[in-house]
Amino acid sequence: MIAAKFLTRVAAMDRAELGFRAASALRREASRVRFAVRRPVWDRRLLAKALRAEGIRFAPAVGMLERGHWAAAHRTLMRHFATRSPRFVIAPSSREPLAGAIRSAFPTATVDAADRASRVLAGSFDLLGYRNLSFAQPDGAIDWRLDPVHKRRAPDVFWSRVPYLDPSTGDHKIIWELNRHQHLMMLGRAYWLSGDARYRRCFVDHLESWMAANPPLSGVNWASMLELAFRSLSWIWSLHFFADADREDDDPWTIDLLLGLDRQLELVQRNLSRYFSPNTHLLGEALALYVAGRVLPELRRSSVWEDVGRRVLVEQMALQIRGDGGHAEGSTHYHRYTLDFYVFALAIAIVTGDSGAAPFADAVRRLARFARSMAGDDGRLPVIGDDDGGALLALSGNDPANVSGSLQIAASLLADTGLSVGAPAEEALWITGKVPSPARPTRLASAALPDSGYYVSRSGRGDHLTFDAGPHGFLNAGHAHADALSITLNVRGRPFLIDPGTACYTIDPAMRDRFRSTPAHNTLTLDDRSQSIPDGPFHWKSTAHARALDWRTDEEFDYVEGAHDGYAPLVHHRAILSRPGVWLIADRVRGTGTHRADMHWHIAPIWNVTAAGKTGVVRAQHPDGTLVWILALDVDAELFRGANGETALGWVAPVYGRLEPTTTIRMRKEGEAPLAFVTAIVESQDQPIMEAVQVIGPGAPLGVKITTASWGDTVIFTRAADEHGMRSDLWRAGNVVTSERLAWWRDDQPPSSSPVDRSEELDSSEALQSSVAAPIPIAAAASETRPMHDAR
Repeated sequence: MIAAKFLTRVAAMDRAELGFRAASALRREASRVRFAVRRPVWDRRLLAKALRAEGIRFAPAVGMLERGHWAAAHRTLMRHFATRSPRFVIAPSSREPLAGAIRSAFPTATVDAADRASRVLAGSFDLLGYRNLSFAQPDGAIDWRLDPVHKRRAPDVFWSRVPYLDPSTGDHKIIWELNRHQHLMMLGRAYWLSGDARYRRCFVDHLESWMAANPPLSGVNWASMLELAFRSLSWIWSLHFFADADREDDDPWTIDLLLGLDRQLELVQRNLSRYFSPNTHLLGEALALYVAGRVLPELRRSSVWEDVGRRVLVEQMALQIRGDGGHAEGSTHYHRYTLDFYVFALAIAIVTGDSGAAPFADAVRRLARFARSMAGDDGRLPVIGDDDGGALLALSGNDPANVSGSLQIAASLLADTGLSVGAPAEEALWITGKVPSPARPTRLASAALPDSGYYVSRSGRGDHLTFDAGPHGFLNAGHAHADALSITLNVRGRPFLIDPGTACYTIDPAMRDRFRSTPAHNTLTLDDRSQSIPDGPFHWKSTAHARALDWRTDEEFDYVEGAHDGYAPLVHHRAILSRPGVWLIADRVRGTGTHRADMHWHIAPIWNVTAAGKTGVVRAQHPDGTLVWILALDVDAELFRGANGETALGWVAPVYGRLEPTTTIRMRKEGEAPLAFVTAIVESQDQPIMEAVQVIGPGAPLGVKITTASWGDTVIFTRAADEHGMRSDLWRAGNVVTSERLAWWRDDQPPSSSPVDRSEELDSSEALQSSVAAPIPIAAAASETRPMHDAR
């Protein structure tokens, strides 16, 4: 089986890929043989060859290194980096004015920074979803290869032979998160804001400890080029945080840091993830090469790194950024990663005056506009696809789902205030040197992002629905979930329907599969089948193909339709009508045979969810008193909270590695296909009533009426956009007759009988220009009819 998979993969490779892989394999094998004969060690003298001494003020340091005069070489190097012209987003010469500006703009920043940094001093780390982790060995030193959660340690072998995906080595995500050394940036933040020298001393200790425990090419911390890239960026931050011309150090840390950067980035350059993980892995690696190349011209290889990094970043724009600005992996978390990569590249290009990086501005603009469209009014992105909890800009421990800081940086770099959202973020000041202006209170319109397959419905009261009818990931779809036609929903800005998250990658294969299965998402599951079937932690045996069929929007409502083939030969079709405070979701399964359909609704943990005493009626109350009702007809409704067994029902992973109980509603219906039902989600202080409305006409039309104390909505779904029919087909609901796919009307005061109306058709060209027909005069003055027209 494994041999067959291997041969299939080889057969799919073109000549360029085969050549690249063959050359890489030969190079790694030769290196492994040398490693087996004599393991490499850190040799400070080698830095003399890695430096470009010509025309550089620290040229005397080369001779000092060759003679082994470490202290003198360190003083020379540190003085150079502390006093040179700025080439990074922060500079030692800007320490006092920048720290003062941050203390003034963010009065609690110093206390927060000291609290976070002091916990690092105490050996306590918050990583991903884990809190207060200790990596201490009996002697108190950090064990850089330990997974303290699962009490496992990665082996000390040649880097390409580390089985990091094997759970027996521990969760590599936990090990690597510590070894990204982003906590050094937190120490730098605290050092600049407080002036406490303990944080600088801790940085030096951790750097020297890591170098001693991780000789070149040995172990898990050399096994991923992306992790080397992240660590290199943290070290470049550290060089600028802690270089101080007036300090005397016992350890020549600048020598070790520059030597470590040179060795790690050389390995990254030779082993770029062009074919192994040519997604955000490749982008992150290219970013590190570009940043190091632009920021550290003192290193001989810098011009090569700069050229390779810039070229890859520009090339990948066309491959990884879709036409609407969304990242190809179909994960909002990895979209945020990509945005931050290009934002940081653009910031460095501006600081260093790189005239060849103009494409970065285009990438940032497109990525930022997509993120702004997807994010809620609070700047939080809905969770779609994998979310590993990591971040590029980890200065102040911000929530990775909150994209406000990234958008504020993009807004500043592009001089486009329309991109900004949320309260001013501290990291924006660190990167740009400017206090971000408060976001303008502009109301975004609902939006279609068709290349990525997302449709976003908004209202002026803070409602925010996302509908996923896009492709199933990118390449091997490693970070995709089986979530075709799933939705997330904020009600008045409060998260309500959520994606339960990721939980883990490799440490628990069963949990990994549960959290990316269809039942773990707000969509329909048929006969206990997942739409897409996983094959290991980052591959799939089969995948659903989803597509959007229609999208209409106007000031009063939004309408979207989509379908997927994940249950072939049956087809799942979903249509959603969104109004402020009211959402109607019509699900239809077309085909033949007897089937069981399960609709899952995953509710944010803060809501108190109870059954309202009637089949298919569920009540959810927010702590602030907001009430939301979920109603469906002819279903068996069941609530799950922290359920055991082979499902992810009743659980949410708000960040990688952390599980919290929440409420999942399962609404079940069995019968002969075609199978259909309508779910209503209504925000109302009084309990709504939903009743079926008989619709007479061809096919299997659906009709419901939702009534509250103050209004009544009647909606009929006649047929799907991809179902063929005669233009003269008519459907009747009571005294209302229509030829359209959907008709809706509202009674401000629920009448005793249905209004009389005969819907008229729009010319198809007119229907395409204005998303809905004008109101039709009807007998009851308090009502209006809004027919939905074909886009043919």
